[in-house]
Amino acid sequence: MTTKDFYYDLPQELIAQTPLADRASSRLMVVNRENGEIEHKHFYDIVDRLREGDCLVMNNTRVIPARLYGTKEGSGGKIEFLLLKRLELDKWEVILRPGKKAKVGSRFEFGGGLLRAEVLEIIEDGNRIVRFEYDGVWEELLDKLGEMPLPPYIKEKLTDRERYQTVYSKIEGSAAAPTAGLHFTKELLEKIKEKGVELAYLTLHVGLGTFRPVSVENVEDHLMHTEFYQITAETAEKINRARERGGRIIAVGTTSVRTLETVADEDGRLRAQTGETSIFIYPGYKFKAVDCLITNFHLPESTLMMLVSAFSTKDIIFNAYKIAVREKYRFFSFGDAMYIEGEEKNKCLN
Repeated sequence: MTTKDFYYDLPQELIAQTPLADRASSRLMVVNRENGEIEHKHFYDIVDRLREGDCLVMNNTRVIPARLYGTKEGSGGKIEFLLLKRLELDKWEVILRPGKKAKVGSRFEFGGGLLRAEVLEIIEDGNRIVRFEYDGVWEELLDKLGEMPLPPYIKEKLTDRERYQTVYSKIEGSAAAPTAGLHFTKELLEKIKEKGVELAYLTLHVGLGTFRPVSVENVEDHLMHTEFYQITAETAEKINRARERGGRIIAVGTTSVRTLETVADEDGRLRAQTGETSIFIYPGYKFKAVDCLITNFHLPESTLMMLVSAFSTKDIIFNAYKIAVREKYRFFSFGDAMYIEGEEKNKCLN
């Protein structure tokens, strides 16, 4: 199985540059994971696809304004920081551009000195470990000085930061949004809850590795990035209870899938757990915890395309994408959604 097997042609004009005014009015392609049948709906119709007793699992991570623009102390040269991972209170792994300005010991300032940073270490992939210095509250400074790190394929400026957050975002730490959840409104979630569907939340902090292309020829040789996750006892109990009563586990987004499949035992049961996952799901994977998937349309040759193909079959998913292009669905982070459902629980069809 090669990376090229997951390529498809996408016209640039189908890449959504801005979110719709109404989150829930995005289009929704419903795909039967077993026979490939397709229906065209709107996202607000998702309530009709869910059943009493089901459990809807969402990632409540919150995107931080992780892009900082500053200058090098002394020379005044311009620098860009992209915060990747918090290692300690004021110690972060970051991407710096241009990297040649960032030797160990180099110092930088942001906001006229409101925030300062020193490079402590250069790690294997060229990223830097830095320590920040500041007076005041970190979160307030970051909110004041930082910008949202939108994906590289989005060229338009985002006027409202909250449109790159889910309405249920809570735990700060992501460098990118769990975009399948961007379609939900509070009103839609209330309707789903009123139908008797259990709402459960987990946390996976999305890293920028989610946008990195797969550079190896053979899929099995790809080294997956790691991301922090947490499932609480309350969430594990809700999901286990839904499974025991015959309800389906519906994952909102590939981040929820990766977390659930990391934590689940062979019978699909979960327990409270915190850690880091580098799980890589591609065709041939046997799903343990997830029955249905709400997701956006993903980049060609990406690990997310591989995961979605594994959840159904590659032929079914690529046929759905071909139809999506023909019907001019909107793609990627601010684009439309796909709901992959099936009657048979926890069955990988590859």
